[in-house]
Amino acid sequence: MSMKEAYEKKLQGQLDKWSAEIDKLKAKADKAEGKTQAEYHKQVEELRSMQQAIGEKLVEVKQASDSKWEDMKAGIDNAWHSLEDSISSVKKRFESK
Repeated sequence: MSMKEAYEKKLQGQLDKWSAEIDKLKAKADKAEGKTQAEYHKQVEELRSMQQAIGEKLVEVKQASDSKWEDMKAGIDNAWHSLEDSISSVKKRFESK
């Protein structure tokens, strides 16, 4: 397996995990009431948007040449860490209420 294929597999696996996490957060948002529910749904939608953007980058990586994908890796890794941090932050907010 090439480094590119390993990266694609790792990213796809992480996207799947994030999807499950976001689904759990959405379920919590659905149970909230009033302004809290609206706020939670907004945060969940922001996470979905970030996740979708990374998914689109994964498609670009899959289509990129072996040399080109490495140029894209740093930007994807930054988006990856940003989404990861955002999910953690939203989970903490949901747990505190």
